[in-house]
Amino acid sequence: MVEFIVQNPVAAVIVLCEFGLWVLLGLGLALRYLFRLRRASALVLWSIPLLDVVLVVATALDLRGGAEAGTVHGLAAVYLGLSVAFGPAIVRWADARFAHRFAGGPTPPRAPRRGPGRRAHLLREWYRAVNAAAIASAVLLGLIVFFAAPEGREALAWWIGRVWIVVGLWYVFGPLWEGGGGTGRGGADAAAGGGAGLRARA
Repeated sequence: MVEFIVQNPVAAVIVLCEFGLWVLLGLGLALRYLFRLRRASALVLWSIPLLDVVLVVATALDLRGGAEAGTVHGLAAVYLGLSVAFGPAIVRWADARFAHRFAGGPTPPRAPRRGPGRRAHLLREWYRAVNAAAIASAVLLGLIVFFAAPEGREALAWWIGRVWIVVGLWYVFGPLWEGGGGTGRGGADAAAGGGAGLRARA
């Protein structure tokens, strides 16, 4: 694993960006709730998106420098999409728990486990996955057009198809399964509720 990262600088940047995300997030929340330095906290938290800029630049420079387009470049685009789409939700999730633990904040709400609320929650997550796929696709197209060598463009284009397949499967086994035709828990709850309504009207 270490040898792979050393031989693939973009992989090393992905690892460092992930590590940096949690370091900056923890530092920003500590400054806000433990040291009451709200301006410094905001500055640190607002610097998190700079990690995405670093990743894009590193990936583009690697391809421009003659590196063969491959798995690490596709993963970099996917990671970037996930970071941008899910990053704000992760910050809110951590902020709520940090505030509850260290600042007497309210207990963070849990995601619904069944019913319409559960399906709405799954849909919100799926919309974020769609945004992540759209961002990753745009980044991949940019790498294909401006930075990748002709022989490596097909490998990057293949990643675009892959991310949208994942989005489709996410929907089928997430919101659709939860609320469709009684096959998921949400569907069973809906059917039970509908039966109760019919009995009440009778």
